Amino acid sequence: MKLLASPARAGLLFLALGCGHGHNRPASDVTPVPDAKAASHEELAKLWNRALGYYTQGNWGKAAPLFERMTLELPAGDSLVSETHFRLAECYFGQKSQLQAAREFRKVSDDSPNAALAPEALLRAGDAYADLWRRPELDDTYGRTALSTYQELLNRYPDSPAAARARLRIAELEDSFAVKQFKTAEYYYKLKAYDSAILYLKDLAATYPRAAVTPRALLRLVDAYRAVKYAEDIQETCGYIRRFHPTTAGLDASCPTPRDTVAAPAGK
Repeated sequence: MKLLASPARAGLLFLALGCGHGHNRPASDVTPVPDAKAASHEELAKLWNRALGYYTQGNWGKAAPLFERMTLELPAGDSLVSETHFRLAECYFGQKSQLQAAREFRKVSDDSPNAALAPEALLRAGDAYADLWRRPELDDTYGRTALSTYQELLNRYPDSPAAARARLRIAELEDSFAVKQFKTAEYYYKLKAYDSAILYLKDLAATYPRAAVTPRALLRLVDAYRAVKYAEDIQETCGYIRRFHPTTAGLDASCPTPRDTVAAPAGK
């Protein structure tokens, strides 16, 4: 009686025959995989010049792929590695890809901390994050990241020209943080939640004493104190404004000075 093979047994037999046939193939039938050929020094020089040409023209879209290729082709330790990543980051920044730009700038400062471009790269990483926070009333996460990046620059490279520029950037950010806090205080003031407004305004004045909006915030603080009848706090705050912000617009209206009494002439 002839037995029929099940589909499973037929499949196993087919695999066994196939594997055995493949195992017996001569080595000459196997196609070798060629090794990737590294770019020569001359090829890298040509690639760099092409990328740099587009870069100086501000053609970020054509320069970026060439710099990207160079980051893969350059050998580790090559003097152009840091500059290639830096210029690639600038291309990303020019294309409004700030997060990609920040990552490339950080790569320069973190992987090559002794490179001449390291302080500048850290500054530009902060700039990329700051550029993502343009409206003070919105979430300030990127602004805070920018601030911490600038402060890192001051800690790591305090005497660099980039650090001097970072101090200016920090002042600009603090102005924006102060505006954000002032807007929050105004929100509570309009709701007549004066105690909450007072907390925000006092913190603003203490945290950002040199911000452009601080004198206005102090005047609003006087208004809030007046609304809850805190006479002693009004007097103290008005004195502070007159001492440190004497040219503040509206100061005389918010903090009127008592009229001087004229002494009567002494009797004969």
